[in-house]
Amino acid sequence: MSSVPTSKPVDRELPTEEARELLSLTRDLVDREVRPHAAQEEADGVFPRETMRLLGRAGLLGLPYGEQYGGGEQPYEVYLQVLEELAAGRLTVGLGVSVHTLSCHALATFGSEEQQRRWLPGMLGGEQLGAYCLSEPQSGSDAAALRTRAVREADGGSYTVDGTKAWITHGGVADFYSAMVRTGEDGPRGISVLLVPADTPGVSADLPERKMGMKGSPTAQVHFDGARVSADRLIGTEGQGFAIALSALDSGRLGIAACAIGVAQAALDYAVDYARTRTQFGRPIAEFQGLSFMLADMATAVEAGRALYLAAARRRDAGLAFSKQAAMAKLFCTDAAMKVATDAVQVLGGYGYTADHPVERYMREAKVLQIVEGTNQIQRMVIGRRLTD
Repeated sequence: MSSVPTSKPVDRELPTEEARELLSLTRDLVDREVRPHAAQEEADGVFPRETMRLLGRAGLLGLPYGEQYGGGEQPYEVYLQVLEELAAGRLTVGLGVSVHTLSCHALATFGSEEQQRRWLPGMLGGEQLGAYCLSEPQSGSDAAALRTRAVREADGGSYTVDGTKAWITHGGVADFYSAMVRTGEDGPRGISVLLVPADTPGVSADLPERKMGMKGSPTAQVHFDGARVSADRLIGTEGQGFAIALSALDSGRLGIAACAIGVAQAALDYAVDYARTRTQFGRPIAEFQGLSFMLADMATAVEAGRALYLAAARRRDAGLAFSKQAAMAKLFCTDAAMKVATDAVQVLGGYGYTADHPVERYMREAKVLQIVEGTNQIQRMVIGRRLTD
């Protein structure tokens, strides 16, 4: 059984007293409901569904969305710091909230008022959990090549959907899928978004993938086999889906960046505590310059990553273009998390390589953040193109 890491409040710059209270509430929930069970539930592959419902009842599943439908009306600057706190307690929870928020984006941003009124309250209130379905077995980074097809019936009242989505977080446990489907020609212009209830006949999920880390977060293929979806679940217009997907990913990449800094902060805190109490040659190992410099570099990377994702979030909140900055934040923060977690294992030496301490879990979890929602090689492509546009 892994030892339970202690929580340390981060010295944050927050815009309002309401935001400070929200972060305090989040830390309390993490300390009470998330952190104590994280190691054992991850080892056992347990998805924390009741914890997600609890977060929904606490108002944490709809923070960036409008109050009129049950959201928190919070700026991204605040929402992302909540994600960071959740991920520091358990990445499965932090990433789960980020993915749920991503899956609500199409409806909340591009849906009609009637659609939002019908479905958003349940999605933001915690009783329903979402998944974002873009990648497919043959189209991961090349998302515009997706093959899942939705054919509109002759009477226009529904679509019949056939195809397979891959690498779907919450696949098999979600209550709804925001699915990118092909309704027209090849390429990005033929893609649309359907909001598909998970209990639709013809919708099924494989057993979860066997992953290196985040074993409590199910990642699975989702199949659509003649699934009939009502036409009123088309979000936006036909052919608008790829633009909606990219819009969601810009925001989602900021969520991944914040989760990465949460993991890095947790690894840093644990390594610092260990270095203070572990003695060799008659003194704490934190007093040795080689190790002290390592901790200093780890702390600097965490602070730099936090500053980068917050700068991108503030651009988003101000209505400025932020796609390049989101890619930069995702790239830097996830690479930083991998380095910080790896160094935390090194600080603990042999103990760091055992499951008796959480740093080996942080290291395994950090790796996936360099891959999801666009690999870091894709982020470099996005940044390079923005620089030369």
